[in-house]
Amino acid sequence: MLTLSLIGIGCGDPGQLTRAAVQAINAADLILIPRKGTAKSDLADLRRTICADVLTNQTTRIAEFDLPVRYAGEADYHKGVDDWHDAVAAAWSQTIASQLEGEGKVALLIWGDPSLYDSSLRIARRLDPLPRIDVVPGITSIQALCAAHALPLNDIGEPFLVTTGRRLREGGWPQGVDTVVVMLDGGTAFQSLDPAGLHIWWGAYLGMPDQTVMSGVLAEIGPHIVAARQDARERHGWIMDSYILKRRL
Repeated sequence: MLTLSLIGIGCGDPGQLTRAAVQAINAADLILIPRKGTAKSDLADLRRTICADVLTNQTTRIAEFDLPVRYAGEADYHKGVDDWHDAVAAAWSQTIASQLEGEGKVALLIWGDPSLYDSSLRIARRLDPLPRIDVVPGITSIQALCAAHALPLNDIGEPFLVTTGRRLREGGWPQGVDTVVVMLDGGTAFQSLDPAGLHIWWGAYLGMPDQTVMSGVLAEIGPHIVAARQDARERHGWIMDSYILKRRL
């Protein structure tokens, strides 16, 4: 039987690897490393660095493959994502089949944690034949962001909501919460909100050498975040960021 291990590797700092993650990496017969194009070569480089640092099993093979591109701007967002997941699953299957003969242990190193705003679990269930799926949890960008700001996420006895930039931009401030965590924001959705009474804690490249964090009253710090984000994206060719908004009544 084929076993697929989805291993959370944290947000960019190899020191965030758990012992369970190191054990799972070394238990694999094959490690898959996706390439996302030259603009995001840092992401593949980190996976290579992790393997070089912790992989001691001399029989483990590493196979790299080009990840299919998901084009933004599809008229039907959900269908676009669904089609992309099919393409990624096909790329996984083809790479695995070229390296293993129907059985063995395959590992994918997942940025952050496989359970939170990551598609790997959904994609894994599209493989045919369906492998046994193991998950090794990792540190999420939410944890890394709170740590970078020394910030408790929830207020005492109060809930918080985790959402996306697209949902925040389209739906505005969610009902019933005063704390919102925003991930997968392709732009700066906080600009669509009335900034009155809002504070923001923002971070980009969390856990990586280029980590950048900023915080303050949204009306004051928001324009500086927009400028810093644009500058960083131009320098790196990509950006991975998240932020927390709190409404102070």
